[in-house]
Amino acid sequence: MKLGVALPLSNIGGDPATVRLFAQAAEAGGYDHLAAPDHVLGIKVASRPGWGARNTSADLFHDPFVLFGFLSGCTTRIGFSTQVLILPQRQTVLVAKQAACLDVLSAAGFGWGLGSAGTRWSS
Repeated sequence: MKLGVALPLSNIGGDPATVRLFAQAAEAGGYDHLAAPDHVLGIKVASRPGWGARNTSADLFHDPFVLFGFLSGCTTRIGFSTQVLILPQRQTVLVAKQAACLDVLSAAGFGWGLGSAGTRWSS
């Protein structure tokens, strides 16, 4: 079994030194991968009053490919993964290239969760 830990940006903030220390502590603690959330844009609460307090424009989301590229230079064996990458908000071919490059350049590789915003299922 491989174990991972989520990067709690809402709790620790996005300061590069803090994020680096968290990743290094996760690696030293024996975790196999570090996961991070993704949103290109958060919801503007003023235009969606019933949305709630989660994933708003006030929340911090580092771009996962930039974040993991940075952290791969600060760690030696931990892998990286997105919790859910919102693919429709990105250019698909560019995402594929970024993911492949990150997988090759990081020590333990890259895995991902993909999502499609606004998908509705009916029976």
